[in-house]
Amino acid sequence: MSEFGNYKLLIRETHIDSYGHVNNATYLSLYEEARWEAITPRGFGFNDIHRLQQGPVILEVNIKFLKEIKLRENITIVSSIMDYEGKIGHMKQQMIKDDGTVASEAVFTFGLFDLKARKMILPTPEWRKACGLE
Repeated sequence: MSEFGNYKLLIRETHIDSYGHVNNATYLSLYEEARWEAITPRGFGFNDIHRLQQGPVILEVNIKFLKEIKLRENITIVSSIMDYEGKIGHMKQQMIKDDGTVASEAVFTFGLFDLKARKMILPTPEWRKACGLE
């Protein structure tokens, strides 16, 4: 497994639902935020995607909610590539509390999408670099 991102954040009021913990849909938004923060400085940000006409797509996700995350807790989202064979890769992301507890874990099936041809393509050298594979 190849780790390519650690994103620290504070859980804010907008992340919380009426039960006092992070809303289930918010987990996906936070995971996405962490992915953008990992690939953007590696040359695959929003503007780069539109310039290259290639961008990442999520094909499937399996998410586990293991421990509550409450208001004003600090978490770190760790992103790792599990494998990438052909056009399809698998990435694991975990939300880890300050005490080391894994609060959530998600496995994403993803790939690189050609915006002009409207189809999945093999990972380019630029995309492999963005994913921490080169």
